[in-house]
Amino acid sequence: MTAAPPPVREPAWPLSRSAIGLWVTEGVISSVSLGIAATLFATFVAPDAPAPFPLFRWLIPVAVLVYAVVVIGIRPWVRFRVHRWEVTAEAVYTLTGWLTRTWTLVPISRIQTVDVTRGVLQQLFGLSTVAVLTASSQGTVQVWHLEADVAQRVADDLAHRAEQVRDQAT
Repeated sequence: MTAAPPPVREPAWPLSRSAIGLWVTEGVISSVSLGIAATLFATFVAPDAPAPFPLFRWLIPVAVLVYAVVVIGIRPWVRFRVHRWEVTAEAVYTLTGWLTRTWTLVPISRIQTVDVTRGVLQQLFGLSTVAVLTASSQGTVQVWHLEADVAQRVADDLAHRAEQVRDQAT
């Protein structure tokens, strides 16, 4: 007799609020990098360019400014509102994406390994990512930007429960 599949529903928990700071920092870094490139382009390439390239001298910096407003001022808060996660007795649920939404359900019985990773910026903000490797074609499901202690507890709990399910199956 097989167990009933977990119910399809939206995950209950938001990411850590520190994720907003992380996303703003990432946006600042990418915006400054693009701003430097746009400034170099406008200074050294565009002045000598034939028509219609002088238009790019102003169009590229304006595009970089619009990009900066979106990635620093809008995207972090939208992402925080839409990214969700939850671990239940039956499954791991994630909901990600701010333009394209991806909802993922991983039954506990399909979990093969659980890892906790911390990137450089995540370490600065006290965050970690829980990566759940499954026995499916989807590969790894990640629960992004949890507080480090929460991520470690979730990983330990998932590993323990997956081991119990494997023991019951044998």
